[in-house]
Amino acid sequence: MSLVLDPAAQDLLFREARTANSFTDEPVTDEQVRAIYDLVKYGPTAFNQTPLRITLVRSPEARERLVALMADGNKPKTATAPLVAILSADNEFHEELPALFPAFPQAKDAFFAERPVRERSAALNAALQAAYFVVGVRAAGLAAGPMTGFDAEGVRKEFLDDDHAPLMIVNIGRPAADASHPRGPRLSYDDVITTV
Repeated sequence: MSLVLDPAAQDLLFREARTANSFTDEPVTDEQVRAIYDLVKYGPTAFNQTPLRITLVRSPEARERLVALMADGNKPKTATAPLVAILSADNEFHEELPALFPAFPQAKDAFFAERPVRERSAALNAALQAAYFVVGVRAAGLAAGPMTGFDAEGVRKEFLDDDHAPLMIVNIGRPAADASHPRGPRLSYDDVITTV
């Protein structure tokens, strides 16, 4: 193998990791979530923008409101996960760019003055960050159950605002014994890689 990451870490993050559909009742702490974010915030994005916003759904009342907005097949998963996170893209992320990117302060106005440009950039870069977040959950020894089967407009109205676009809901916790389906097939190297 030509990978530097040790095989056990490769298994933890990729080969043995699965999307979890059920969890034990062991809680997920704020300290665990902070450690996950403090690791994955270093993932690359355009201009080092950080449009991902994470809303942790902890109270029973908020959980009930969220479950009502999930697709039928996702309701039981979301109702019973130890922690649920709403991942969204902040379409006003550019307001933070001067502080994050002081060497190029005009980036805020030069590139992101128009809302449609910001929305496209926020969606792409927040999706990158969401993927890092899922890998970070795995790095913490937890399992993630990312889902896009929900009423996005309802989630936006109930939990966010007009400047935030929901991307996915992620159930988080220690996987139960029957947490995952068998791994589905993946395309091979030859199916995906082209050299020009």
